[in-house]
Amino acid sequence: MRIRLASRIWEGFRNLTRYPKNPMQSSKRLSRLGAVSAALMIAIASLSPISPALAQSPPRKILTGWIPYYGMKTALPAAVANGDLIKEVMPFWYTLKSETKITDLYTPSNPGVPISTPLTTMRDSGFAIIPTITDGTNKLVLATLLSVPKTRTQVVNTITNLVVANNFDGIDLDFEGFAFSDGTSSWPATKVAWDAFILELSKSLHALDKLLSVTTPVLFDPATGKKGYYVYDWATISPLIDRLRIMTYDYSTSAPGPLGPITWAEQAVSYAASVVAASKVYVGVPGYGRDWITKVDGVCPSSVASAIVIGGKATPVMRDIANLAASYGATPTYNNSFAEATFTYPKIYSGASSNGLQTSCTATRTVWFQNAQSFAARAQLVAKYRLGGITEWTFGMEDPTATDAVRQVAQAIAPDEVLSTITTDHASVAYGNPVNVTGLFLLPDKTPVAGLAVRLELKESGESTWRDILDATTGTDGQVSTPLIVGKGASLRFSTDATWERLASQSAEKNLVVVRLLNVSPPASAFVELPYSFSGVVQPHEAGVLVSLETNVAGKWRSVGKPVATDATGQFTLGTTETARGITRYRINVAGNANVQGVTSPIFAVVIY
Repeated sequence: MRIRLASRIWEGFRNLTRYPKNPMQSSKRLSRLGAVSAALMIAIASLSPISPALAQSPPRKILTGWIPYYGMKTALPAAVANGDLIKEVMPFWYTLKSETKITDLYTPSNPGVPISTPLTTMRDSGFAIIPTITDGTNKLVLATLLSVPKTRTQVVNTITNLVVANNFDGIDLDFEGFAFSDGTSSWPATKVAWDAFILELSKSLHALDKLLSVTTPVLFDPATGKKGYYVYDWATISPLIDRLRIMTYDYSTSAPGPLGPITWAEQAVSYAASVVAASKVYVGVPGYGRDWITKVDGVCPSSVASAIVIGGKATPVMRDIANLAASYGATPTYNNSFAEATFTYPKIYSGASSNGLQTSCTATRTVWFQNAQSFAARAQLVAKYRLGGITEWTFGMEDPTATDAVRQVAQAIAPDEVLSTITTDHASVAYGNPVNVTGLFLLPDKTPVAGLAVRLELKESGESTWRDILDATTGTDGQVSTPLIVGKGASLRFSTDATWERLASQSAEKNLVVVRLLNVSPPASAFVELPYSFSGVVQPHEAGVLVSLETNVAGKWRSVGKPVATDATGQFTLGTTETARGITRYRINVAGNANVQGVTSPIFAVVIY
């Protein structure tokens, strides 16, 4: 329902995609550009995420995917509509042309629609934006650029500048030329250059707090004898990257078969998780299907004769796969071994032959695609290996029920929400005295979270940055407690990091007021018309703190003399005289500032003789 609604907004626009001839080449190679009208893009920009069906807990955000420049009409609204599953997206908008040039593919494909329009929609949806750059150079050109330190650094700077100029959250590299154009004989040398490039780019991006994502074809554990596309060297680049997106599709291209058999995909994922932190790994899922001709009966019309042949290039099928099957009375069957669906149907082609006579032929066609069950099976790999998620090529091409199947898995493996609270035994504390700080961490059902690593963070008056002041672990009651001495007013909070089992949490801020500490030596008695004094010291010790003396006359407090200022050690002396015998009551006021609150002393009674 979500994607159907999104697709109506873009009704009438058609995705155009060319799949490469190379049997293993990625389906991201494109034949021609689509155009998107400004009016439709503005409609998408104004979309708010469609609320998912109510669930007991929000799903884990395990879905990511590409938003191609030629498919904005379906990909962007599909992402927005499933925002509860998505934390990041990869606009497929750029290609590297040289060491100093990155070509923008989005702008010429979407005339009149500023790139800021979809970017605003993505940001408003809460997505991290990690655009993809492809290799737009000729055979071996990029490999050569990366092998030379000077040009390698230029490539790094060019990519970094793109990220900074657009305030992207990072970049995704989809350099497929190494795998599909350059030839395997070049891999040993390219692998060395690739590793050096990833190291340099990682340092450049991480210095700016930006993410580095890498998209590659499959690799396998060398112990199995299956190498895969080892030029991308997952093990070496593992500590340098933040995301590894594996293109576990395009297994079958020239002949009918599954797009990415689940066992084949899992072999790649299992190896990836053994050499790369599993949380960085994303398993690829194809939203498209493929339609092959397996048999031809009769004589085909000349207009289609060259295309309707056995062994010809498969036709991509997107989103309307179920309707295609239904229109020919075919029923897709789910293959448990491959975790993919398939069906076969006959299609009749009628027209004129080359000699002008009427003719017809019947092509038997076989389709393979990944349906809702297929998506769920790959989402289960996320659960099994605790992966970062799944990555779809591309948003908007999938079976309409596929994302709902992912959502069910994502809800089943959703991390627990942690409710964090902070309390202190006093709202204010005298300077130098401890305050007891307690944190309580519960699940929504009030179950205590035991053994949870927590941080106590502090931000002092006048500061904008929080800093960690204590690392602790909750007890069986879900609590941590500690005495704390602070030198000036501050805000406190507890924080926890996200884990596979639990979401990150942060308590509300607790403001703590620090009151000046005053020590006074008052006289017990004095004589009429002879001067006497009150001396004392103020903490924290600092010069220039104003201290004033007050006396109580007829039930009202009145100032006595002028305030004095403390010296550098916080000391002061206040002098006065009295003209009548009796008992006089005094008190001392110490001024506060932005860091500490002022204080008033207890009342002192002085006997005047």
